[in-house]
Amino acid sequence: MHFPRERLLWLGVTLVLSLLLLRDPAQSRPFPAAPLPGAGVAQAAQPSAPAKQTRVYHNTLQELSDRPPLLADHPEFIEPVIEQRRFEAPPLVHDAGADLSVRAWRFSYNARGIIEIPNHLRAAETAVIMVHPWGIDDNQGWTTPEPAGIADFCTPDKNHLAARHTREVIDPFLKAMRGHVKLVGYSLIGERDPLRMKMYRTIYDNPSAADRSVARDQVLKRLRDFKYQGGPLIDKIPVSVEFPVRDYFAQFGGTDASERYNPPGFWKLPVPVTSDVTVHPEDVLFFDVDGYPPLRDFLKRQGIRHVLLTGYATDMCFCRTTAGYENLSKDFNVFLVGDASLATYPANNTPRFATNAHISFASLTQLVTQVSWIQKQEPQDGEGAGR
Repeated sequence: MHFPRERLLWLGVTLVLSLLLLRDPAQSRPFPAAPLPGAGVAQAAQPSAPAKQTRVYHNTLQELSDRPPLLADHPEFIEPVIEQRRFEAPPLVHDAGADLSVRAWRFSYNARGIIEIPNHLRAAETAVIMVHPWGIDDNQGWTTPEPAGIADFCTPDKNHLAARHTREVIDPFLKAMRGHVKLVGYSLIGERDPLRMKMYRTIYDNPSAADRSVARDQVLKRLRDFKYQGGPLIDKIPVSVEFPVRDYFAQFGGTDASERYNPPGFWKLPVPVTSDVTVHPEDVLFFDVDGYPPLRDFLKRQGIRHVLLTGYATDMCFCRTTAGYENLSKDFNVFLVGDASLATYPANNTPRFATNAHISFASLTQLVTQVSWIQKQEPQDGEGAGR
């Protein structure tokens, strides 16, 4: 199979970026590298004890032919995944009473291709979690500082594109799943502040409608009253004669979200869930600053075994923060909803290729699905857990 030269070039560039991010993630964060309240770095956690019941999974692969590209429903946001060989394997998750069909895929170099796996889940044991739906540049008041501040996807234009992705892809998916799955949740940065504790249901409390209304007004007032004026771009950079390139980048990096450009107090504001998501009263807010164990324990208490993971950014927060898949996959059956995620995309006017590259890289160790592959079904017998 022949690939267009442009596609190969873009994928090569984004894969190089992936490796750089893995080497030094602190240099690419859309907020300061120094510790921030609620930065939500993934914390080490021991997996839960394995289930006592076991079964033998027969890893028999049947080669598929003439299959359409994967993740092709929203090509504006993610470049479709095309691989030379595709296989189908038997169902992996097959709950008794399963009423949610989740076909998924992963890539294996050893198998020489993509492996597609049908799965049948009990919706009552499933959560949909959205990582970092930051309410930035969405008319709620939290605004990218000018003239050179950065947050989230790092420029207002890129934030607006991500917001449109939320409206067109993620929010409809949440609406379709809400009321069928056990719960819908969101993770956000920032301290566990009293305002957002009253604005949303959390793992600690479920406030009344009156409390929520008052808290929301107070949050929006704080956001509106803040002065979003930061410093200008650095204009004089002292560099050595011997190593000017090193000194240049040390002082003028690509993701400086410090107080040089983002005014003091910007990162301490109570960041709300983006207005591009329709939040329901029973949806749950998780605070990154609490770390992974409280999130894990809350989900366990709710009887959650499966997680459909959506949100931002595929290359950073989606994988490595409190509710990222590096944590959740230790204790739950995690399915990355590939087209309901978006990677940051420096030096490009589209996230298509960056998102493709990071989802493809994740597929070495994670199962990937897509919105159109997640379907309600009539309850059926199964052979796994969930009886």
